[in-house]
Amino acid sequence: MDEQTILPDAANSAEVVDLLRVLRDRGQHVPEARARLVSADGTSSKPLPDGLHDILVKALEALANGYAVTIAPQHTTLTTQQAADMLGVSRPTLTKLLDEGRIPHERPNSHRRIKLADLLHYQQERRQERRQLLERMTAESLDMGLYGVPAPAPEEGDDRA
Repeated sequence: MDEQTILPDAANSAEVVDLLRVLRDRGQHVPEARARLVSADGTSSKPLPDGLHDILVKALEALANGYAVTIAPQHTTLTTQQAADMLGVSRPTLTKLLDEGRIPHERPNSHRRIKLADLLHYQQERRQERRQLLERMTAESLDMGLYGVPAPAPEEGDDRA
C-alpha cells in the first residue's frame, strides 16, 4: 500500500463542510444513523465501523480547515527511525527513551522494534503531561497576578522587538 495525500479542494469545500456537519450531528445525536457504506448500485449497505467513522470525521475536519490529509499504512511494529519520525525526534533521542525504559520495545535480533500501540501510548501520555503542566503554569500565573501585566519594553539594542 502506498501513501496518498489529499489536498483541500476549494471547489468542493462546501460539500466537505456539509458532509462533516452531517457526520458530526447525526453520529452524535442519532448513533444508529452513523455513516454507512453503500454499494455502487445502492442495493446494499453496511454501517461504517466507529474507528473508520472517526477517521473520516478527522480527515474532513482537516480538509475543511484547509489542511491536506495524508493516509499512509503503518506497520504494527516500527523501526527506531520510523518511531523517531512519528514522534518528531532524532533517532538518538528515541534510543535514549528506549534505553531509559520510557517506551517498551523488543529486540528480536540486533535491531530494536517498537510496537505502534506502545509508541502511541507514550505519545498520548506526553500530551497529557504537557497539558497538565500548562494548566498548572497558567494557574500559578493567575495566582501571581501575572495575566494582564504588560510585557517589559525591549531595551535599546535588543533585537527581539
